[in-house]
Amino acid sequence: MTTEEGKPAMSAEPRAVRLYRTMRLIREFEERCLAMSLSGEIVGGIHPYIGQEAVAAGVCAALTDDDVVTSTHRGHGHVLAKGADPKRMLAELCGTTAGLNRGRGGSMHAADVSLGVYGANGIVGAGAPIAAGAAWSFQRRGDGRVAVAFFGDGALSQGVVLEAFNLAALWRLPVVFVCENNGYATSLPLDRALAGDPVERAAGFGLTARAVDGMDADAVADAAAEAVERCRRGGGPTFLDCRTYRFNGHHSFEEQVGLNYRDDAEVGEWRARDPLRTQSTRVDGATAGAIDAETSTLIDEAVEFARAGRAPDPAEALHHLYADGTTPRPGVMI
Repeated sequence: MTTEEGKPAMSAEPRAVRLYRTMRLIREFEERCLAMSLSGEIVGGIHPYIGQEAVAAGVCAALTDDDVVTSTHRGHGHVLAKGADPKRMLAELCGTTAGLNRGRGGSMHAADVSLGVYGANGIVGAGAPIAAGAAWSFQRRGDGRVAVAFFGDGALSQGVVLEAFNLAALWRLPVVFVCENNGYATSLPLDRALAGDPVERAAGFGLTARAVDGMDADAVADAAAEAVERCRRGGGPTFLDCRTYRFNGHHSFEEQVGLNYRDDAEVGEWRARDPLRTQSTRVDGATAGAIDAETSTLIDEAVEFARAGRAPDPAEALHHLYADGTTPRPGVMI
């Protein structure tokens, strides 16, 4: 089911169905985006989220419309799971003015503040301090809202992430740090990049920290619900180490050049645990089939919508630089 704006409709569906619907949307969207990237329709490529859908779906299922998320360069799944219109999202990736950010953000900087999506981010780990800052403002206002920062295992040694851990624990901020631990920072295996264990590292800052099966949407949703509730009652921040796996390369460029740094058997073992397939077993066949058909239609419509868009006018290149709408005078250096 979708709204008139093309967004997935909120309903009283059982959680298992809602999770499957979100995961199917992300999978279909990403597979179509990958094809459009390889064909050149999406310029610059994408970082596919295929295989990690259970994390975005499970975490965002625990959030309200007023809660906030910060995302990563691999952020399409987070943006969609928080409720963004797939038509406008795809238009953004195609660089047209109908996109979420008028075609100026693209794949790595898509945002929708009206939905609490404070942006994907091309800088590794950069969303952690933004989420901590948002959580600080929520705490000051006492409005019960929660912030979630998504980041990958490659961010676990970034100074800004560790600083965010420290401040969040010190001030008991209502923030959940979600590490999408897919085992690789681009091509660098985690065991060659990180000393110690991610959970122990976070716990060392005083965060409530736990490992989660990131290939199981139910497990993620349960852990996220517990963490979010702890935040809402003033119990402080949580770190979730969601062990997951990306089925494709770090970037679509790898598909083009045939780059391979992972053992085929390893990839096969993780593909056998496909989170979408696992979730489908928790939904009756007729319902799953209907969701699949609805999603395919929705993505077909999104492709048509994106292809019909127009590119931004170069004369407007300096527009939207300032929040108050101020436009620099022609010839003025920025």
